[in-house]
Amino acid sequence: MYELIKHSAWKFKSILKSKHFSLISIKMLPLSLLKTAQSHPMLVELKNGETYNGHLVSCDTWMNINLREVICTSKDGDKFWRMNECYIRGSTIKYLRIPDEVIDLVKEDIQAKSKNRNQQQQQQNRNTNNQQNNRNFGGKNRQNQNRNRNNPNNK
Repeated sequence: MYELIKHSAWKFKSILKSKHFSLISIKMLPLSLLKTAQSHPMLVELKNGETYNGHLVSCDTWMNINLREVICTSKDGDKFWRMNECYIRGSTIKYLRIPDEVIDLVKEDIQAKSKNRNQQQQQQNRNTNNQQNNRNFGGKNRQNQNRNRNNPNNK
């Protein structure tokens, strides 16, 4: 499972727990992870100890979350509530647990965007080089024309 642990001043640290319970750091933006996690199941633990299990419907830039098909568990784990929908304010969230498949989707998105960015940059470099070559070629022709005009032997 993937966990986003929220620290003070909206700093986030992402941690991936493997089967052997070792911790591996992952570098990705939490909001892009949450956007990709839409319609996937997740667990949200609040600062007061309550947990919410449900499917992510949406999130915003303040990490406010809408869940559907939610089961809420009390802090002590004795009481359970079932809700069709739930809104959770981002500032009350302690951490989120997201399935591993979402991480793979985010990694694929990051790689695809990086590949597209590299291709666009290469195309821009080619266009810039072509423009510079065209300017240089035009400049040489003008110089030759001026030389030919000024040369008395060509008349």
